[in-house]
Amino acid sequence: MKQLETLRKQLSPGQVYRRADLEGMTTAVDRNLHALVQEGSLEKLSGGLYYVPKQSVFGKLPADEQQLVAAFLKDNRFVVTSSSDYNALGVGTTQLYNERRVYNQKRHGTFKLGNRSFRFVRKTYVPEKLTKEFLLVDLVNRLNKLEEDQTALLENVKRKVKEMDRTTLSELVYNFGTVGTKKTFASFLKD
Repeated sequence: MKQLETLRKQLSPGQVYRRADLEGMTTAVDRNLHALVQEGSLEKLSGGLYYVPKQSVFGKLPADEQQLVAAFLKDNRFVVTSSSDYNALGVGTTQLYNERRVYNQKRHGTFKLGNRSFRFVRKTYVPEKLTKEFLLVDLVNRLNKLEEDQTALLENVKRKVKEMDRTTLSELVYNFGTVGTKKTFASFLKD
């Protein structure tokens, strides 16, 4: 019981932990984790991944998406996005999509973390942060998967290119664009 209480005191509300992170805090890690999950002090998100619920006036808050993915990957080199993010670009996309994609250099596949599902896509290049230039390149990469009129979208993308940082956009096209995306942007960046 003393180890359980010691472990409970070391856990911070709102934090995501891997089982391996907690091994040094107790000699009976599995038994103590099970007890904390049973009492509701800890939530199991997936195999070896736990969350200490943070309370708000509305109840338990979900784990922070960035922290959750970082703990799952054991890495901070990733970008979380959705096709819904394209709507902020002003190129004519209006659909809302449920899928969250995680571009990273480690994992591939769909994983359920807690009550959220993420599609992990392994890429050799992942930008440090989500930018409008990255979203534009990603939109063209995924154009055939979108519900909008592709011809109209490409015309709007062509106009949008003129408003963006061309150096950043060119680097992202080179590092992240598919072969088709590179061909599309080659003509857009010439103008």
